[in-house]
Amino acid sequence: MQTPTLKFTRETYDHHNPEKLIFKAEPGLSEALVRQISLDKKEPEWMLQKRLEALKLFQEMPMPNFGPDLSELNIEDIRLFIKPDSVKNSKSWDDVPEDIKQTYERLGIPKAERESLAGVGAQYDSEIVYHKLKKEWEDQGVVFLDCDIGLQKYPELFKKYFMTTCVSPTLHKFTALHAAVWSGGTFIYIPKGVKVKMPLQAYFRMNARRGGQFEHTLIIADEDSEIHYIEGCSSPVYNELGLHAGCVEIHVLKNARVRYSSIENWSKNTFNLNTKRALVYENAVMEWVNGNTGSRVTMLYPSSVLIGKNAKTDYIGIAYAARGQHQDTGCKVYHMAENTTSHIISKSISMDGGITSYRGLVKIKKGCKGSKSSVRCDGLMLDDRSVAKTFPSMEVEENDVEVSHEAAVGKVGEEQLFYLMSRGLSEKEATKMIVSGFIEPLIKELPLEYAVELNRLIEMEIENSVV
Repeated sequence: MQTPTLKFTRETYDHHNPEKLIFKAEPGLSEALVRQISLDKKEPEWMLQKRLEALKLFQEMPMPNFGPDLSELNIEDIRLFIKPDSVKNSKSWDDVPEDIKQTYERLGIPKAERESLAGVGAQYDSEIVYHKLKKEWEDQGVVFLDCDIGLQKYPELFKKYFMTTCVSPTLHKFTALHAAVWSGGTFIYIPKGVKVKMPLQAYFRMNARRGGQFEHTLIIADEDSEIHYIEGCSSPVYNELGLHAGCVEIHVLKNARVRYSSIENWSKNTFNLNTKRALVYENAVMEWVNGNTGSRVTMLYPSSVLIGKNAKTDYIGIAYAARGQHQDTGCKVYHMAENTTSHIISKSISMDGGITSYRGLVKIKKGCKGSKSSVRCDGLMLDDRSVAKTFPSMEVEENDVEVSHEAAVGKVGEEQLFYLMSRGLSEKEATKMIVSGFIEPLIKELPLEYAVELNRLIEMEIENSVV
């Protein structure tokens, strides 16, 4: 397969459109806003009550007392619900307003849909503007909808699975905020025995100043099914702060397999406080592939709860932080049944004063005999001003298990640079080659177009910083 010749510049992501909106909430959070969101979406009474209970939780719960400094973030400055002037859930790109359509064209979404995807959803601020599943998969019973529409069409599934057993609003302050003001996102149901051979993709774009985006992703992979879902995220650069606090819930039922790939490239004025968690049943497999290159602050720890015998999860992630960025990322796994397996690889790159932290947890409950877990986290610093930290935690309550952990943090070696530069490479070229080798395990796991994108994003940062 020929490598795509994609052209990336910062303008691809930093471009913003003039605001053309149907509605823009006043900054801040209130009961009136929560009720307005629910009314606007014609939600059932139980969802409104869930939102109102979450609002009360948010008001009572403290800010996280670990990790990056969140003191700059003031919810009262953020507009939490913003509706673009666009037809909702269009099935044709021709029906999407030209400026919004061109944004997604720059990002390569329609082209990828034509060539390699089973379906695409596109969210712009608080609303889904485009959503379509190819007929081949519709005919097999696959459901791929905007979460707003999914709630209307499948209320019983939502009542059973939406922020109940997987992610609770009580988990932390920002899951409570999410439950109160969520809007848009993706609902996927894969029927028993159906294996979707082409990925489904959603792309979430924030455009408005001082905006907040709170999309919800709910995936139910029924028994013996298989799906690969890809999410991309980005936003333009503003002087004002923005907030992303999405939520991903994945239910991987008996013998099913789910791969979730994500590249989050929020602008450096965005606080990315995202929550992702999967419940993994007997003989099921959950795979996380995660790349974080943007945002001012990221706090993100994809979690797998292995609740069935022989359940398995793999996580591979890369976090990149440059000047003014703090990427606090990692993975959490809860072994709750016998013979469960987890394998975690986390890599981080910091340069020009950026800060990366690996924050992970492996917990093996008493009675989970035969369980295995391996963790490796590596941090690479490209200069003397940058910081790389690791905060691994292992809580093992059972003796009959295999657990290993490796961690390494270091700088680009002068000997490596000297060797490569002695072969005719510039310092920039040598640094890029070292970084490419460092992140290769993640790149191999990404779909080809996303691998090219992530490589180029990091290369651009290095080009702008190494002089």
